[in-house]
Amino acid sequence: MAEEIRNNQSEIDLGEQQRIRQEKLKALQEEGNDPFVITKYDQTHHSADIKNDFQNLEGKTVSVAGRMMSKRVMGKASFCNIQDLKGNIQSYVARDCIGEEEYKAFKKLDIGDIIGIKGEVFKTKTGEISIHASEVTLLSKSLQILPEKFHGLTNTDMRYRQRYIDLIMNQESKQTLINRSKIISAVRRYLDNEGFMEVETPMLVYNAGGAAARPFETHFNALDTDIKLRISLELYLKRLIVGGMEKVYEIGRVFRNEGLDTRHNPEFTLMELYQAYTDYHGMMDLTENLYRYVAKEVLGTTKITFNGIEMDLGKPFERITMLDAVKKYSGVDFNEIKTLEEARAVAKEHHIEYEERHKKGDILNLFFEEFVEEHLVQPTFVMDHPIEISPLTKKKPENPDYVERFEFFMNGWEMANAYSELNDPIDQRERFKAQEELLAQGDEEANTTDEDFLYALELGMPPTGGIGFGIDRMAMLLTDSQAIRDVILFPTMKSLPNDK
Repeated sequence: MAEEIRNNQSEIDLGEQQRIRQEKLKALQEEGNDPFVITKYDQTHHSADIKNDFQNLEGKTVSVAGRMMSKRVMGKASFCNIQDLKGNIQSYVARDCIGEEEYKAFKKLDIGDIIGIKGEVFKTKTGEISIHASEVTLLSKSLQILPEKFHGLTNTDMRYRQRYIDLIMNQESKQTLINRSKIISAVRRYLDNEGFMEVETPMLVYNAGGAAARPFETHFNALDTDIKLRISLELYLKRLIVGGMEKVYEIGRVFRNEGLDTRHNPEFTLMELYQAYTDYHGMMDLTENLYRYVAKEVLGTTKITFNGIEMDLGKPFERITMLDAVKKYSGVDFNEIKTLEEARAVAKEHHIEYEERHKKGDILNLFFEEFVEEHLVQPTFVMDHPIEISPLTKKKPENPDYVERFEFFMNGWEMANAYSELNDPIDQRERFKAQEELLAQGDEEANTTDEDFLYALELGMPPTGGIGFGIDRMAMLLTDSQAIRDVILFPTMKSLPNDK
Protein backbone atom coordinates (compact mmCIF):
# COMPACT_ATOMS: atom_id res chain seq x y z
CA MET A 1 0.00 0.00 0.00
CA ALA A 2 2.82 2.38 0.92
CA GLU A 3 4.57 1.68 -2.39
CA GLU A 4 1.32 2.32 -4.30
CA ILE A 5 0.98 5.69 -2.54
CA ARG A 6 4.60 6.55 -3.47
CA ASN A 7 3.98 5.60 -7.09
CA ASN A 8 0.84 7.74 -7.22
CA GLN A 9 2.70 10.63 -5.65
CA SER A 10 5.50 10.20 -8.20
CA GLU A 11 2.96 10.35 -11.05
CA ILE A 12 1.48 13.53 -9.55
CA ASP A 13 4.95 15.07 -9.23
CA LEU A 14 5.81 14.17 -12.83
CA GLY A 15 2.53 15.59 -14.04
CA GLU A 16 3.17 18.83 -12.17
CA GLN A 17 6.70 19.09 -13.57
CA GLN A 18 5.40 18.55 -17.09
CA ARG A 19 2.76 21.25 -16.55
CA ILE A 20 5.45 23.68 -15.41
CA ARG A 21 7.53 22.94 -18.51
CA GLN A 22 4.53 23.54 -20.75
CA GLU A 23 4.00 26.90 -19.02
CA LYS A 24 7.67 27.81 -19.50
CA LEU A 25 7.39 27.06 -23.22
CA LYS A 26 4.21 29.14 -23.50
CA ALA A 27 5.92 32.07 -21.77
CA LEU A 28 8.91 31.82 -24.13
CA GLN A 29 6.62 31.80 -27.13
CA GLU A 30 4.66 34.81 -25.87
CA GLU A 31 7.95 36.67 -25.39
CA GLY A 32 8.97 35.91 -28.96
CA ASN A 33 11.63 33.38 -27.90
CA ASP A 34 10.07 30.18 -29.26
CA PRO A 35 12.99 27.68 -29.38
CA PHE A 36 11.24 25.60 -32.02
CA VAL A 37 11.62 28.29 -34.68
CA ILE A 38 15.42 27.97 -34.56
CA THR A 39 16.58 26.06 -37.63
CA LYS A 40 20.36 25.72 -37.15
CA TYR A 41 23.25 26.29 -34.77
CA ASP A 42 26.94 26.73 -35.55
CA GLN A 43 28.42 23.78 -33.67
CA THR A 44 32.21 24.04 -34.04
CA HIS A 45 33.34 21.21 -31.77
CA HIS A 46 32.19 18.16 -29.84
CA SER A 47 33.00 17.60 -26.18
CA ALA A 48 35.64 14.91 -26.76
CA ASP A 49 37.36 17.01 -29.43
CA ILE A 50 37.84 19.84 -26.93
CA LYS A 51 39.13 17.55 -24.19
CA ASN A 52 41.48 15.71 -26.54
CA ASP A 53 42.88 18.92 -28.04
CA PHE A 54 42.87 21.14 -24.93
CA GLN A 55 46.50 22.18 -25.42
CA ASN A 56 45.63 23.87 -28.72
CA LEU A 57 42.13 25.05 -27.80
CA GLU A 58 42.78 26.59 -24.38
CA GLY A 59 41.68 30.22 -24.44
CA LYS A 60 39.98 29.88 -27.81
CA THR A 61 36.28 30.32 -28.52
CA VAL A 62 34.23 27.23 -29.35
CA SER A 63 30.56 26.41 -29.77
CA VAL A 64 29.08 23.14 -28.53
CA ALA A 65 25.50 21.89 -28.59
CA GLY A 66 23.72 19.10 -26.80
CA ARG A 67 21.39 18.08 -24.00
CA MET A 68 21.77 19.67 -20.58
CA MET A 69 22.13 16.79 -18.13
CA SER A 70 22.82 18.72 -14.93
CA LYS A 71 22.72 22.30 -13.63
CA ARG A 72 24.08 23.81 -10.43
CA VAL A 73 23.01 27.41 -9.77
CA MET A 74 25.15 29.37 -7.31
CA GLY A 75 23.88 32.94 -7.22
CA LYS A 76 25.54 35.00 -9.93
CA ALA A 77 27.32 32.02 -11.50
CA SER A 78 26.35 28.46 -12.35
CA PHE A 79 27.70 25.25 -13.78
CA CYS A 80 25.93 22.97 -16.25
CA ASN A 81 26.89 19.80 -18.09
CA ILE A 82 26.22 19.35 -21.81
CA GLN A 83 26.00 15.88 -23.37
CA ASP A 84 26.61 15.52 -27.11
CA LEU A 85 27.42 12.73 -29.55
CA LYS A 86 30.93 12.16 -28.23
CA GLY A 87 30.49 12.62 -24.48
CA ASN A 88 29.91 15.54 -22.16
CA ILE A 89 31.58 18.76 -21.07
CA GLN A 90 31.08 21.24 -18.26
CA SER A 91 30.23 24.88 -18.83
CA TYR A 92 30.67 27.79 -16.42
CA VAL A 93 27.84 30.29 -16.89
CA ALA A 94 28.21 33.68 -15.15
CA ARG A 95 25.73 36.56 -15.13
CA ASP A 96 28.43 39.14 -15.80
CA CYS A 97 29.58 37.29 -18.90
CA ILE A 98 26.28 36.49 -20.65
CA GLY A 99 24.15 39.38 -19.37
CA GLU A 100 21.52 39.74 -16.65
CA GLU A 101 18.44 38.90 -18.75
CA GLU A 102 20.19 36.00 -20.43
CA TYR A 103 21.27 34.65 -17.03
CA LYS A 104 17.67 34.79 -15.76
CA ALA A 105 16.63 32.82 -18.83
CA PHE A 106 19.41 30.30 -18.22
CA LYS A 107 18.27 29.69 -14.65
CA LYS A 108 14.82 28.76 -15.97
CA LEU A 109 16.22 26.03 -18.24
CA ASP A 110 15.35 22.43 -17.38
CA ILE A 111 17.36 19.23 -17.35
CA GLY A 112 16.88 17.67 -20.77
CA ASP A 113 16.71 20.95 -22.67
CA ILE A 114 18.91 21.08 -25.77
CA ILE A 115 21.14 24.13 -25.72
CA GLY A 116 24.09 25.69 -27.47
CA ILE A 117 27.04 27.09 -25.50
CA LYS A 118 29.56 29.48 -26.98
CA GLY A 119 32.63 30.49 -24.99
CA GLU A 120 36.32 30.10 -24.21
CA VAL A 121 37.96 26.82 -23.31
CA PHE A 122 39.60 26.79 -19.87
CA LYS A 123 40.42 24.49 -16.98
CA THR A 124 38.83 24.94 -13.54
CA LYS A 125 40.76 25.01 -10.27
CA THR A 126 39.90 21.34 -9.84
CA GLY A 127 41.42 20.57 -13.25
CA GLU A 128 38.21 19.98 -15.22
CA ILE A 129 38.26 21.11 -18.84
CA SER A 130 35.27 23.43 -19.30
CA ILE A 131 33.78 26.20 -21.42
CA HIS A 132 33.44 29.72 -19.98
CA ALA A 133 30.13 30.67 -21.59
CA SER A 134 29.65 33.97 -23.38
CA GLU A 135 26.36 32.90 -24.99
CA VAL A 136 23.70 30.34 -24.08
CA THR A 137 21.04 29.49 -26.67
CA LEU A 138 17.96 27.36 -26.04
CA LEU A 139 17.62 25.19 -29.16
CA SER A 140 14.81 22.85 -28.13
CA LYS A 141 12.60 22.66 -25.05
CA SER A 142 12.22 19.28 -23.37
CA LEU A 143 8.60 18.84 -22.27
CA GLN A 144 9.12 15.37 -20.79
CA ILE A 145 11.01 14.45 -17.64
CA LEU A 146 14.09 12.26 -18.07
CA PRO A 147 14.03 9.15 -15.88
CA GLU A 148 16.23 8.94 -12.86
CA LYS A 149 19.59 7.60 -13.96
CA PHE A 150 19.28 4.38 -11.97
CA HIS A 151 15.81 3.66 -13.35
CA GLY A 152 16.83 4.56 -16.86
CA LEU A 153 19.76 2.14 -16.88
CA THR A 154 18.08 -0.87 -15.29
CA ASN A 155 14.63 -1.00 -16.88
CA THR A 156 15.61 -3.15 -19.86
CA ASP A 157 12.12 -3.19 -21.33
CA MET A 158 12.11 0.62 -21.49
CA ARG A 159 15.67 0.63 -22.85
CA TYR A 160 14.64 -1.47 -25.85
CA ARG A 161 11.21 0.08 -26.46
CA GLN A 162 12.38 3.67 -26.03
CA ARG A 163 15.93 3.44 -27.30
CA TYR A 164 16.16 7.23 -27.45
CA ILE A 165 15.95 7.32 -23.64
CA ASP A 166 18.56 4.58 -23.38
CA LEU A 167 20.91 6.57 -25.64
CA ILE A 168 20.44 9.67 -23.48
CA MET A 169 20.82 7.97 -20.10
CA ASN A 170 23.25 5.14 -20.83
CA GLN A 171 26.53 6.08 -22.47
CA GLU A 172 27.63 2.43 -22.63
CA SER A 173 24.59 1.62 -24.77
CA LYS A 174 25.34 4.56 -27.03
CA GLN A 175 28.96 3.48 -27.47
CA THR A 176 27.92 -0.11 -28.20
CA LEU A 177 25.60 1.04 -30.97
CA ILE A 178 28.19 3.47 -32.33
CA ASN A 179 30.68 0.59 -32.43
CA ARG A 180 28.14 -1.52 -34.31
CA SER A 181 28.11 1.14 -37.01
CA LYS A 182 31.91 1.17 -37.03
CA ILE A 183 31.96 -2.63 -37.38
CA ILE A 184 29.72 -2.51 -40.46
CA SER A 185 31.81 0.30 -41.95
CA ALA A 186 34.99 -1.73 -41.38
CA VAL A 187 33.44 -4.79 -43.04
CA ARG A 188 32.58 -2.67 -46.06
CA ARG A 189 36.07 -1.14 -46.22
CA TYR A 190 37.72 -4.55 -46.12
CA LEU A 191 35.52 -6.03 -48.84
CA ASP A 192 35.72 -2.92 -51.02
CA ASN A 193 39.51 -3.03 -50.78
CA GLU A 194 39.40 -6.70 -51.82
CA GLY A 195 37.55 -5.80 -55.00
CA PHE A 196 34.04 -6.79 -53.94
CA MET A 197 31.05 -4.81 -55.18
CA GLU A 198 28.16 -4.02 -52.84
CA VAL A 199 24.73 -4.73 -54.32
CA GLU A 200 21.08 -4.77 -53.26
CA THR A 201 18.65 -7.60 -53.93
CA PRO A 202 14.87 -7.93 -53.33
CA MET A 203 13.38 -8.21 -49.85
CA LEU A 204 9.94 -9.16 -51.17
CA VAL A 205 10.19 -12.51 -52.96
CA TYR A 206 7.93 -15.23 -54.28
CA ASN A 207 10.28 -18.01 -53.23
CA ALA A 208 12.06 -17.48 -49.90
CA GLY A 209 15.02 -19.83 -50.26
CA GLY A 210 18.67 -20.02 -49.34
CA ALA A 211 18.26 -21.01 -45.68
CA ALA A 212 16.36 -23.38 -43.43
CA ALA A 213 13.83 -21.01 -41.88
CA ARG A 214 10.13 -20.20 -41.81
CA PRO A 215 9.36 -17.02 -43.77
CA PHE A 216 6.94 -14.20 -43.04
CA GLU A 217 4.16 -14.05 -45.60
CA THR A 218 2.02 -11.15 -46.78
CA HIS A 219 -0.25 -10.21 -49.67
CA PHE A 220 0.67 -7.82 -52.46
CA ASN A 221 -2.58 -6.05 -53.31
CA ALA A 222 -1.48 -4.50 -56.61
CA LEU A 223 -0.81 -7.91 -58.16
CA ASP A 224 -3.30 -9.80 -55.97
CA THR A 225 -0.66 -12.34 -55.05
CA ASP A 226 0.93 -13.76 -51.92
CA ILE A 227 4.54 -12.81 -51.33
CA LYS A 228 7.21 -13.48 -48.71
CA LEU A 229 9.93 -11.58 -46.93
CA ARG A 230 13.37 -12.94 -47.72
CA ILE A 231 15.07 -15.29 -45.26
CA SER A 232 18.43 -15.15 -47.02
CA LEU A 233 20.39 -13.19 -49.63
CA GLU A 234 21.86 -16.23 -51.35
CA LEU A 235 19.89 -17.07 -54.46
CA TYR A 236 19.81 -13.58 -55.95
CA LEU A 237 23.50 -13.00 -55.28
CA LYS A 238 24.33 -16.26 -57.07
CA ARG A 239 22.28 -15.05 -60.04
CA LEU A 240 24.70 -12.10 -60.18
CA ILE A 241 27.66 -14.48 -60.26
CA VAL A 242 25.99 -16.20 -63.22
CA GLY A 243 25.70 -12.76 -64.81
CA GLY A 244 29.46 -12.24 -64.62
CA MET A 245 29.82 -10.18 -61.45
CA GLU A 246 32.73 -12.07 -59.94
CA LYS A 247 32.80 -10.59 -56.40
CA VAL A 248 29.58 -9.35 -54.82
CA TYR A 249 28.28 -8.77 -51.32
CA GLU A 250 25.19 -7.42 -49.62
CA ILE A 251 24.57 -6.24 -46.07
CA GLY A 252 20.86 -6.16 -45.35
CA ARG A 253 17.94 -7.21 -43.22
CA VAL A 254 16.47 -10.69 -43.52
CA PHE A 255 13.32 -11.93 -41.81
CA ARG A 256 12.65 -15.28 -40.16
CA ASN A 257 9.36 -16.14 -38.50
CA GLU A 258 10.95 -17.73 -35.46
CA GLY A 259 11.34 -17.19 -31.73
CA LEU A 260 13.01 -14.47 -29.68
CA ASP A 261 15.94 -15.06 -27.38
CA THR A 262 19.32 -13.55 -26.49
CA ARG A 263 20.75 -14.50 -29.91
CA HIS A 264 17.71 -14.32 -32.18
CA ASN A 265 15.52 -11.50 -33.47
CA PRO A 266 12.98 -12.10 -36.27
CA GLU A 267 14.59 -9.37 -38.38
CA PHE A 268 18.36 -9.23 -38.31
CA THR A 269 21.30 -8.06 -40.38
CA LEU A 270 23.00 -10.57 -42.62
CA MET A 271 26.05 -10.10 -44.79
CA GLU A 272 26.53 -12.53 -47.66
CA LEU A 273 29.29 -12.50 -50.25
CA TYR A 274 30.08 -14.63 -53.27
CA GLN A 275 33.36 -14.90 -55.14
CA ALA A 276 33.83 -16.68 -58.44
CA TYR A 277 36.75 -19.06 -59.01
CA THR A 278 37.38 -19.91 -55.36
CA ASP A 279 36.06 -22.47 -52.86
CA TYR A 280 35.32 -22.81 -49.16
CA HIS A 281 39.02 -22.76 -48.30
CA GLY A 282 39.18 -19.32 -49.90
CA MET A 283 36.21 -18.31 -47.74
CA MET A 284 38.06 -19.49 -44.61
CA ASP A 285 41.04 -17.31 -45.46
CA LEU A 286 38.75 -14.35 -46.13
CA THR A 287 36.93 -14.87 -42.82
CA GLU A 288 40.15 -14.93 -40.78
CA ASN A 289 41.46 -11.81 -42.46
CA LEU A 290 38.13 -9.98 -42.23
CA TYR A 291 37.66 -10.64 -38.50
CA ARG A 292 41.22 -9.56 -37.71
CA TYR A 293 40.83 -6.41 -39.77
CA VAL A 294 37.52 -5.41 -38.17
CA ALA A 295 38.78 -6.04 -34.62
CA LYS A 296 41.89 -3.94 -35.21
CA GLU A 297 39.91 -1.14 -36.86
CA VAL A 298 37.21 -0.91 -34.19
CA LEU A 299 38.95 -2.10 -31.02
CA GLY A 300 42.63 -1.58 -31.83
CA THR A 301 43.48 -5.19 -30.94
CA THR A 302 42.89 -8.75 -32.16
CA LYS A 303 42.28 -9.95 -28.59
CA ILE A 304 38.66 -9.59 -27.54
CA THR A 305 36.94 -10.41 -24.27
CA PHE A 306 33.37 -11.64 -24.07
CA ASN A 307 31.75 -12.38 -20.73
CA GLY A 308 35.20 -12.52 -19.14
CA ILE A 309 36.64 -14.99 -21.68
CA GLU A 310 39.48 -13.86 -23.93
CA MET A 311 39.44 -14.91 -27.58
CA ASP A 312 42.47 -14.31 -29.79
CA LEU A 313 41.74 -13.47 -33.41
CA GLY A 314 45.45 -13.02 -34.09
CA LYS A 315 46.22 -16.74 -33.95
CA PRO A 316 45.42 -19.11 -36.84
CA PHE A 317 41.81 -20.27 -36.51
CA GLU A 318 41.37 -23.97 -35.74
CA ARG A 319 40.05 -26.11 -38.60
CA ILE A 320 38.29 -29.40 -37.82
CA THR A 321 35.82 -31.61 -39.69
CA MET A 322 32.37 -32.19 -38.20
CA LEU A 323 33.13 -35.91 -38.03
CA ASP A 324 36.33 -35.32 -36.04
CA ALA A 325 34.65 -32.76 -33.78
CA VAL A 326 31.82 -35.15 -32.90
CA LYS A 327 34.32 -37.94 -32.27
CA LYS A 328 36.46 -35.63 -30.10
CA TYR A 329 33.65 -34.43 -27.83
CA SER A 330 31.15 -37.33 -27.86
CA GLY A 331 33.40 -40.33 -28.46
CA VAL A 332 31.20 -41.49 -31.35
CA ASP A 333 32.94 -42.09 -34.70
CA PHE A 334 30.37 -41.67 -37.45
CA ASN A 335 32.91 -43.00 -39.93
CA GLU A 336 32.15 -46.40 -38.39
CA ILE A 337 28.39 -45.93 -38.68
CA LYS A 338 27.28 -47.21 -42.08
CA THR A 339 23.48 -47.32 -41.91
CA LEU A 340 20.56 -45.23 -40.72
CA GLU A 341 19.62 -47.96 -38.27
CA GLU A 342 23.07 -47.80 -36.67
CA ALA A 343 22.80 -44.00 -36.44
CA ARG A 344 19.42 -44.23 -34.74
CA ALA A 345 20.72 -46.84 -32.32
CA VAL A 346 23.70 -44.72 -31.26
CA ALA A 347 21.38 -41.69 -30.92
CA LYS A 348 19.19 -43.62 -28.50
CA GLU A 349 22.26 -44.70 -26.53
CA HIS A 350 23.27 -41.05 -26.10
CA HIS A 351 19.72 -39.78 -25.47
CA ILE A 352 19.61 -37.78 -28.70
CA GLU A 353 16.02 -37.20 -29.85
CA TYR A 354 15.48 -37.41 -33.59
CA GLU A 355 12.49 -37.36 -35.93
CA GLU A 356 11.37 -40.12 -38.27
CA ARG A 357 12.40 -38.07 -41.32
CA HIS A 358 15.97 -37.62 -40.07
CA LYS A 359 18.69 -39.44 -41.96
CA LYS A 360 22.20 -40.39 -40.86
CA GLY A 361 23.59 -36.94 -41.67
CA ASP A 362 20.83 -35.22 -39.70
CA ILE A 363 21.65 -37.37 -36.67
CA LEU A 364 25.34 -36.51 -37.00
CA ASN A 365 24.34 -32.85 -36.90
CA LEU A 366 22.21 -33.45 -33.80
CA PHE A 367 25.27 -34.96 -32.10
CA PHE A 368 27.27 -31.92 -33.12
CA GLU A 369 24.73 -29.53 -31.64
CA GLU A 370 24.46 -31.51 -28.41
CA PHE A 371 28.09 -32.36 -27.71
CA VAL A 372 30.33 -29.99 -29.65
CA GLU A 373 29.06 -26.41 -30.08
CA GLU A 374 29.53 -25.29 -26.47
CA HIS A 375 33.25 -26.20 -26.62
CA LEU A 376 34.00 -24.04 -29.67
CA VAL A 377 35.00 -20.90 -27.78
CA GLN A 378 38.14 -19.90 -29.67
CA PRO A 379 37.78 -19.14 -33.40
CA THR A 380 37.09 -22.47 -35.12
CA PHE A 381 36.07 -23.61 -38.59
CA VAL A 382 33.94 -26.77 -38.52
CA MET A 383 34.15 -28.29 -42.01
CA ASP A 384 32.59 -30.93 -44.24
CA HIS A 385 28.95 -31.23 -43.25
CA PRO A 386 26.64 -34.10 -44.24
CA ILE A 387 24.81 -33.56 -47.50
CA GLU A 388 21.39 -33.95 -45.88
CA ILE A 389 21.67 -30.56 -44.14
CA SER A 390 23.37 -28.71 -47.01
CA PRO A 391 21.05 -28.51 -50.05
CA LEU A 392 22.98 -25.75 -51.85
CA THR A 393 26.54 -27.02 -51.39
CA LYS A 394 29.03 -28.88 -53.60
CA LYS A 395 29.72 -32.50 -52.71
CA LYS A 396 33.20 -33.55 -51.68
CA PRO A 397 34.50 -35.45 -54.75
CA GLU A 398 36.16 -38.13 -52.63
CA ASN A 399 33.18 -38.58 -50.28
CA PRO A 400 29.82 -37.53 -51.80
CA ASP A 401 27.94 -38.10 -48.51
CA TYR A 402 29.57 -34.87 -47.31
CA VAL A 403 29.89 -31.38 -48.76
CA GLU A 404 32.45 -28.59 -48.95
CA ARG A 405 30.94 -26.44 -46.24
CA PHE A 406 32.11 -24.86 -43.02
CA GLU A 407 30.53 -23.07 -40.11
CA PHE A 408 32.61 -20.55 -38.19
CA PHE A 409 32.25 -20.70 -34.40
CA MET A 410 33.29 -18.44 -31.53
CA ASN A 411 32.05 -18.46 -27.94
CA GLY A 412 30.03 -21.58 -28.79
CA TRP A 413 28.02 -19.60 -31.36
CA GLU A 414 27.72 -20.07 -35.09
CA MET A 415 29.12 -16.83 -36.53
CA ALA A 416 29.20 -17.65 -40.24
CA ASN A 417 28.21 -20.33 -42.74
CA ALA A 418 30.10 -20.94 -46.00
CA TYR A 419 30.14 -23.26 -48.99
CA SER A 420 31.85 -24.26 -52.14
CA GLU A 421 28.65 -23.37 -53.98
CA LEU A 422 26.74 -26.02 -55.86
CA ASN A 423 26.80 -25.04 -59.54
CA ASP A 424 25.50 -28.29 -61.07
CA PRO A 425 21.88 -27.55 -62.09
CA ILE A 426 20.98 -31.24 -62.35
CA ASP A 427 22.24 -31.97 -58.85
CA GLN A 428 20.59 -28.79 -57.57
CA ARG A 429 17.22 -29.87 -58.97
CA GLU A 430 17.53 -33.19 -57.13
CA ARG A 431 18.38 -31.36 -53.90
CA PHE A 432 15.32 -29.13 -54.32
CA LYS A 433 13.22 -32.23 -54.91
CA ALA A 434 14.47 -33.71 -51.64
CA GLN A 435 13.62 -30.44 -49.88
CA GLU A 436 10.10 -30.54 -51.34
CA GLU A 437 9.66 -34.02 -49.88
CA LEU A 438 10.72 -32.75 -46.46
CA LEU A 439 8.25 -29.88 -46.81
CA ALA A 440 5.49 -32.39 -47.57
CA GLN A 441 6.46 -34.28 -44.40
CA GLY A 442 5.90 -31.19 -42.29
CA ASP A 443 9.30 -29.48 -42.28
CA GLU A 444 8.25 -25.80 -42.48
CA GLU A 445 11.88 -24.72 -42.87
CA ALA A 446 12.55 -26.76 -46.02
CA ASN A 447 13.25 -24.98 -49.32
CA THR A 448 10.97 -25.10 -52.34
CA THR A 449 12.10 -25.43 -55.95
CA ASP A 450 13.16 -22.14 -57.52
CA GLU A 451 12.82 -22.63 -61.27
CA ASP A 452 14.29 -19.25 -62.20
CA PHE A 453 17.37 -19.98 -60.10
CA LEU A 454 17.72 -23.38 -61.77
CA TYR A 455 17.48 -21.71 -65.18
CA ALA A 456 20.30 -19.36 -64.15
CA LEU A 457 22.45 -22.34 -63.13
CA GLU A 458 21.71 -24.02 -66.44
CA LEU A 459 23.24 -21.01 -68.17
CA GLY A 460 26.41 -21.81 -66.23
CA MET A 461 27.82 -20.58 -62.93
CA PRO A 462 31.60 -20.69 -62.39
CA PRO A 463 33.12 -22.46 -59.37
CA THR A 464 32.20 -20.13 -56.51
CA GLY A 465 32.80 -19.69 -52.81
CA GLY A 466 30.11 -18.05 -50.69
CA ILE A 467 29.58 -17.11 -47.07
CA GLY A 468 26.98 -15.57 -44.80
CA PHE A 469 27.89 -13.62 -41.66
CA GLY A 470 25.55 -12.69 -38.83
CA ILE A 471 26.39 -9.02 -38.34
CA ASP A 472 24.47 -8.80 -35.06
CA ARG A 473 26.40 -11.66 -33.47
CA MET A 474 29.67 -10.17 -34.69
CA ALA A 475 28.65 -6.90 -33.02
CA MET A 476 27.71 -8.75 -29.83
CA LEU A 477 31.13 -10.41 -29.58
CA LEU A 478 33.14 -7.30 -30.42
CA THR A 479 31.18 -5.11 -27.96
CA ASP A 480 30.84 -7.69 -25.15
CA SER A 481 27.04 -7.50 -25.34
CA GLN A 482 25.09 -10.32 -23.75
CA ALA A 483 21.89 -10.01 -25.81
CA ILE A 484 21.20 -9.37 -29.48
CA ARG A 485 18.77 -6.62 -28.43
CA ASP A 486 21.72 -4.67 -27.07
CA VAL A 487 23.19 -4.29 -30.57
CA ILE A 488 19.97 -3.67 -32.50
CA LEU A 489 18.71 -0.09 -32.30
CA PHE A 490 15.04 -1.04 -32.25
CA PRO A 491 14.61 -4.78 -31.54
CA THR A 492 11.31 -6.58 -31.96
CA MET A 493 9.20 -6.36 -28.81
CA LYS A 494 5.80 -7.65 -27.77
CA SER A 495 3.29 -4.94 -28.54
CA LEU A 496 1.72 -2.90 -25.76
CA PRO A 497 -2.01 -2.03 -25.75
CA ASN A 498 -1.27 1.51 -26.99
CA ASP A 499 0.77 0.12 -29.93
CA LYS A 500 -2.24 -1.59 -31.51
